Amino acid sequence: MNAATQYVYVNGEIVPENDAKISVFDRGFLFADGVYEVSSILAGKLIDNDMHLKRLQRSLDELELTSPLTMEDLNAAQIALVEKNAVDQGMLYLQITRGGTAPRQFHFPKDAKPSLVMFTQHKNLLEAPEFETGITAITIPEIRWKRRDIKSVALLAQALGKQQAVAAGADEALMVENGNITEGTSSTAFIVVDGNKVISRRANTEILNGITRQAVLQLIEETDIEFIERRFTPEEAYSADELFITSASTFVHPVVKLDDRTIGTGKPGSVATRLRELYIASAMSS
Repeated sequence: MNAATQYVYVNGEIVPENDAKISVFDRGFLFADGVYEVSSILAGKLIDNDMHLKRLQRSLDELELTSPLTMEDLNAAQIALVEKNAVDQGMLYLQITRGGTAPRQFHFPKDAKPSLVMFTQHKNLLEAPEFETGITAITIPEIRWKRRDIKSVALLAQALGKQQAVAAGADEALMVENGNITEGTSSTAFIVVDGNKVISRRANTEILNGITRQAVLQLIEETDIEFIERRFTPEEAYSADELFITSASTFVHPVVKLDDRTIGTGKPGSVATRLRELYIASAMSS
């Protein structure tokens, strides 16, 4: 049996993936001159998508980039693609680049037309088996550029970090700068101390202001959990009651081992478990 055809959105058209093409002069390809967002899908609905589109607009503004669609029309195109690919659970990736024309040049070309590409992926988000056991992580040096608040398609440093994690038999890598953990290669990092105090660093230009991070912080405000916004070190993470990450593709995910050091009991903790349950319930009811 042949696999179902995967459809992709490319500059105004939804086409079979084999027919999806962009120019070799596209600046996203040549310069990583573009931004992206990834939204999760549950029960066929895009989760936290308004927040993703708001962050997308901010990233575009920071790079003096223009979206080829209004945010309202972009949302409609996302929904159409999800329906076309019949995605019940999974992810939607969208990328906007500056486009490009020959010849290749470093400064922004005046006649470049922005390019918009989107695709979906099927993924079981609610019953991830690794949540039951927790995941493992390593720490690595932070080597990224200084504008990490822009969700740029320039992801080579993160890809190298993720590969380091895989080579070490781990699931994620947490990046360290000036003695403190910044974030994961594709996630936001949190620790839990004193039973119910959640700590994570401030979202500025040093990290990406994760959408799931923002949603989880809103949920924390409605509980008896205390949130403290500050930097923390790998050593603090080693001795914490819990360590967990958040992202659009994992929601809230416990980390039970960091650099071969067992975190807490070595099993998913009560705070991460509670926040994951609250997040999923909120997402499913929205």
